[in-house]
Amino acid sequence: MLFRGASWRCPWCGERRAFFAGWFTKEPACRGCGLHWRRGDDGFELGAATVGAIVTLGALVVALGASLVITWPEVAVPALLLVLGTAAVLVPLAIYPMTYTVWQALDLVMRPVSPADFSDE
Repeated sequence: MLFRGASWRCPWCGERRAFFAGWFTKEPACRGCGLHWRRGDDGFELGAATVGAIVTLGALVVALGASLVITWPEVAVPALLLVLGTAAVLVPLAIYPMTYTVWQALDLVMRPVSPADFSDE
């Protein structure tokens, strides 16, 4: 399920771009299986934001460590701040759909699916 979520698929059925009609536009349920992305939980967005923060922070820490190792002792701080600051803004935008599908996969692992989680269609 995590691999499907990381590839922007529905973690339950594997449908491509199941929850997203556009980059920032979500469907209420998966187009393949009808699984609601929210599943009755009002705080679902917080989990997706946490996934985005962890991925972004992890990438920034790795990039900072690598650049320090490569350029030590002549560290170009202004250039480093510019690159990492830009990445801190662009990475969350680039991974936005993935954060929802990864969090959906983690949510499915923690909370089993019930018939109420699917649309009536």
